[in-house]
Amino acid sequence: MITFDSSNSSLETQMPAKATSINSHVSPWLAPLVYPLGRYLILPFYFRSIEVLGQEHIPREGPVILAPTHRSRWDSQMLPYSTGRYVTGRDLRFMVSVNEVKGLQGWFIRRLGGFPVDPKHPAIATLRHGVELLLDGQMFVIFPEGGIFQDNQVHPLKPGLARLAIQAESSHPGLDVKIVPMSIRYHPCIPRWGSRVKITIGSPLSAADYCTGAGKKDAQLLTADLETALKRIDRE
Repeated sequence: MITFDSSNSSLETQMPAKATSINSHVSPWLAPLVYPLGRYLILPFYFRSIEVLGQEHIPREGPVILAPTHRSRWDSQMLPYSTGRYVTGRDLRFMVSVNEVKGLQGWFIRRLGGFPVDPKHPAIATLRHGVELLLDGQMFVIFPEGGIFQDNQVHPLKPGLARLAIQAESSHPGLDVKIVPMSIRYHPCIPRWGSRVKITIGSPLSAADYCTGAGKKDAQLLTADLETALKRIDRE
């Protein structure tokens, strides 16, 4: 699972009339099989304990971007565990590296809400699909640091998440996009069998509060505030 770093100040103005279509969906038969298996069998067996704080901060409806720290490939299991259908009644969508959407793994990812993006050259269709998910009131995941860092530090955030949120909100005033900071910490830092996990969910930021019409500066301010929020909850 990854994020993207788009330099476009306006996604819509860059979108050609005929762009390649990107879709994502959650399989109505596969998800009810996979998610209980992870929640009640795999995660409790592998980890000694999983502590989740702040679940009351997760919006139960409306467009939401979850913005977690990224410290392990286990994060893709921790997010549904702490925010998904058994907590909010909602399934997640993920932006996933094109390298991960291959073979059997890719087959599962595409049917559990994942859709591919090239982090070095994100296609306009991919970015547009992110906006479409927000317009549809979905909850999806972007890792704002852009990669996995196993030093228990919050690294500088990429601006793509903020630009996407502000683009969606600016093009549809009143949409009320929420960005939820999340800290996922493993003890030890590199998880192994018997590790402990602490997930802290912070108060959401509202994209509407950053839509002043200043474009790039709005995204920079939202990115800075999100980074501050992540560092704060990561120390709790």
